[in-house]
Parts: sequence; C-alpha cells; structure tokens
Amino acid sequence: MRKQACKSCKGLGDGGTCKLCGGQSWSMSWQGRITFLDPKKSFIAHNMGVKKPGEYALKVR
Repeated sequence: MRKQACKSCKGLGDGGTCKLCGGQSWSMSWQGRITFLDPKKSFIAHNMGVKKPGEYALKVR
C-alpha cells in the first residue's frame, strides 16, 4: 500500500492521526520523499519548517 502525506506537515504515514503533528487530513497525491534524522542541523528541514525527525513528502496536493 502506498503511503499518504499529511496535508498539515507533509509527514508520510498510513492515515488516521499523523504521528508528527496530530493532523487527520491526508492526501494520496504527493511527490518526492525525504527523511530527516536531525532536523535541527538541516538547512532543508529549516526551509521546510520541519521540527521533528521523520519521513516527509516534498510536494503535497
């Protein structure tokens, strides 16, 4: 089964409640995947507004 992307934080998951932000709005239409192990040290995570480690989509529709 393909993962879904949270519309609030762009976190990837299986639906239900998002483990990263607590959101419940999901999209099957997303592109790109990036994993942050230590977002505090990542320039890309800073630009995306990511605060927690995890797997994220680059673009969510």
